[in-house]
Amino acid sequence: MFADDYSDEEPRADPRVGLFVTCLIDLMRPRIGFAALQLIEAAGYAVHVPPAQTCCGQPAWNSGDRVAARSLAEKLIAEFEHYAFVVAPSGSCAGMIKTHYQDVFRGDAAWLARVEALAAKTYELTDFLVNVARIQKLPGAFRGTLTYHDSCSGLRELGIKDQPRDLLARMPGTELREMKDCETCCGFGGTFSIKFGEISAAMAETKCSHIVASGADAVVAGDLGCLLNIEGRLRRRGDETTRVLHIAEVLAWKD
Repeated sequence: MFADDYSDEEPRADPRVGLFVTCLIDLMRPRIGFAALQLIEAAGYAVHVPPAQTCCGQPAWNSGDRVAARSLAEKLIAEFEHYAFVVAPSGSCAGMIKTHYQDVFRGDAAWLARVEALAAKTYELTDFLVNVARIQKLPGAFRGTLTYHDSCSGLRELGIKDQPRDLLARMPGTELREMKDCETCCGFGGTFSIKFGEISAAMAETKCSHIVASGADAVVAGDLGCLLNIEGRLRRRGDETTRVLHIAEVLAWKD
């Protein structure tokens, strides 16, 4: 869906960024990837999208397939290590690179050195926009009430909490209405939702109840896996009106 068709001209502000789209976004909701690209460009960076990128290896790692996880991790490292920054519109995928690759390559000094170098310049999208790019003007024009779901990996592995709220607060047309237990898991958890379907469904039901109780027009999060899980449950409850959006979509929203 994405191609590395951007020019090699010097960026307006800082070195080029490698955008790790993530396999889920590429396959299920590519507009999130395009929104992320627009946001990074709006911050003054040249964005490159390696065309052969696939998966970070997280599903394989979580399922115990160490061989497949390492193969995918090696591929990603080779594709992205030459960029000045690597940005992903996903806390779980960025967390895999920054925290779990250390375990994937444990005991291999040569690869660990490359892992550490890549981890040091890898960022979740909102963290990059706030703490690295220090973006001043957002291109989006979203209007409406929002409630924010803090995805587990982004929150607990990367400390993604204030960053998306900081960015949303800069949008004059938005009103953030915090839901009850916004930091509690939605029940997705990758393969958890498959292995423990009934528990996952109950957790999603609780999350959706809090979303509806907030009175917001839309629920927003930074991980598509969570959003797909939440949206599926909302629709099964008969809720066809609450919008389910990625933070990148909101920040780059066009009327």
